[in-house]
Amino acid sequence: MDKETEKNTRMKSAIQNEILLAALILFAEKGYFNTSLSDITQAAGIKTPSGIYQFFKNKQMIASALYTSILDSLNISIDDIKCRNQKSSEQLRGIVDLLFRLTDDAPYVMQFLLILKTNEFLPEEKPLWETAPFAKFIKIIEAGIKAGEIRNIDPLIGYAYFFGIINNTLSMVLSGRLGKKANAYQSQTWLTAWNAIARK
Repeated sequence: MDKETEKNTRMKSAIQNEILLAALILFAEKGYFNTSLSDITQAAGIKTPSGIYQFFKNKQMIASALYTSILDSLNISIDDIKCRNQKSSEQLRGIVDLLFRLTDDAPYVMQFLLILKTNEFLPEEKPLWETAPFAKFIKIIEAGIKAGEIRNIDPLIGYAYFFGIINNTLSMVLSGRLGKKANAYQSQTWLTAWNAIARK
């Protein structure tokens, strides 16, 4: 690849990332249906909507690319947590730490995942709980049951108990119903969620 081609590829990638970031913020702040391609164009600093069509055919394709990108990143992070921790309890704690950190440091990402009803505008995509990262949560719970760390319950029920508590807390932080940052609730939320599934 010559230098000019490499430079053009980098520029296109940078513009695409600007479009995705602008869309992520707007979707989180205004909602998917209240955000237009013109809004995204303006927020991304692109002169005309035709500039977006070089990268994405429509708004739904932007949302789909965001969904895929966020889940891919989450999947990589979970794999890393699993590699660094042996016990299911340690892996779950690492994932909880990650989700709480993302809620404070990347709230738009977490709003996209937890607050927006992605099935309404991405009906072709798998629902969140069927995606690769969330399937790994269930596998961790299954391993914990097998190892005797987690009580002998249906892994899907264990997932619902554990991540229901986590997701509800983070959703309340993101919606402003809880007044402090997620970090303030992390310890008590972890204890409550873990006690809901731990073998006594």
